Amino acid sequence: MGFNVTCTPGKDAAAGMMWITAELPALVLYLDPVNMMIQLPPSENGRQSLARFCRELEREAGKLAAELETSEPAPDTGGTS
Repeated sequence: MGFNVTCTPGKDAAAGMMWITAELPALVLYLDPVNMMIQLPPSENGRQSLARFCRELEREAGKLAAELETSEPAPDTGGTS
């Protein structure tokens, strides 16, 4: 299933791993107030696919966090382009 979404995490946003059943792990994004859950793909190599995605997400989120912590925000020009 594909969809595009843009969101802004609220002040109480968090992420976590949970078990839906004993065999079904999921990544949950608690975005405050909306939640999003990413489950195993229903395919033969679903576990490997989700693990690869989680590693990529970890790497890219780390890059974004480092950028946000070390760079100054762009100045607000007060208008739209």
